[in-house]
Amino acid sequence: MNYVEILGYVAMVLVASSFLLKDVIKLRLVNSLGCACFVVYGLLIGSIPVTGLNALVVCINLYYIFKGNKSEVARA
Repeated sequence: MNYVEILGYVAMVLVASSFLLKDVIKLRLVNSLGCACFVVYGLLIGSIPVTGLNALVVCINLYYIFKGNKSEVARA
């Protein structure tokens, strides 16, 4: 097993385990970390679909993380 394959497994565990979290912000943070690992993995194996999809998911997660934080600040 090489480092690229290990990275893929780490990414898989992070993304899968993120769905076990109840706090939505923590879920999105762990999911983003896993997807970022998948972006690197996709680049290393030369897979545009893996890279593109996970880059998009990271952007969506970050959007909702920052959108949620701004709405919480506005309520305070």
